Amino acid sequence: KCGEIRKRLSSISWWMRLLCQRVAMRANQEDEESGHFFQDRFHATRIVDEASLLACAAYVDLNPIRAAMAETLEQSDHTSVQRRIESITTDRDDGIPVTNLRDSFLAPISIDERSGEIGPCVSRSGKRCSDKGFLPMSLEDYLETLDWTARQIAPGKCGRTPAEVPPVLKRLGLDSKTWCELVSDFGRLFCTVAGRPECVDPLRSHCTHRRYHLRRRARELLTRVD
Repeated sequence: KCGEIRKRLSSISWWMRLLCQRVAMRANQEDEESGHFFQDRFHATRIVDEASLLACAAYVDLNPIRAAMAETLEQSDHTSVQRRIESITTDRDDGIPVTNLRDSFLAPISIDERSGEIGPCVSRSGKRCSDKGFLPMSLEDYLETLDWTARQIAPGKCGRTPAEVPPVLKRLGLDSKTWCELVSDFGRLFCTVAGRPECVDPLRSHCTHRRYHLRRRARELLTRVD
């Protein structure tokens, strides 16, 4: 019994089946419809380097803006970035930042690669899965990067590339044009694995032991230029 429960808890297929079933039942009930709600089965993309991880996070957080459902990060309903913004408020009397815990269920952004713990870091509060961050940058840097990127790709926006590329893009070796294409077309560029060619090529599938395929355009964008 315990072995079966552990297997289910570690299976993304089991989790997605339960999640999609609940969403489909509620949507069909609201629309007074029946039958399949989701057309295709989900697919999982393996992230193997920091540049692809940042691009994936931005791709998800900017979905409402890309779909012209919102104009700013603050207006992007049902996104983690909106919750992170809402969690940062300022007391009007003394200007001291306070937290209203709107994002307490989300993993933190920043990770300390030098002194942070190695391996899993279970949440001490019990409100989220992990207390470990996932990007080598602060929340402020992440918000600035998203805001700059949204101005570049949002439909109808007249934003322009800044005179200087944001520091985070320099650290990751991405120019502004490459970054915008990675974020806007992440779902098209990557399928089962995302990362630079030098990170992807040595990898093998755990099931088939075959090399992962990196699409040509993704390889072109992420090939380092010396």
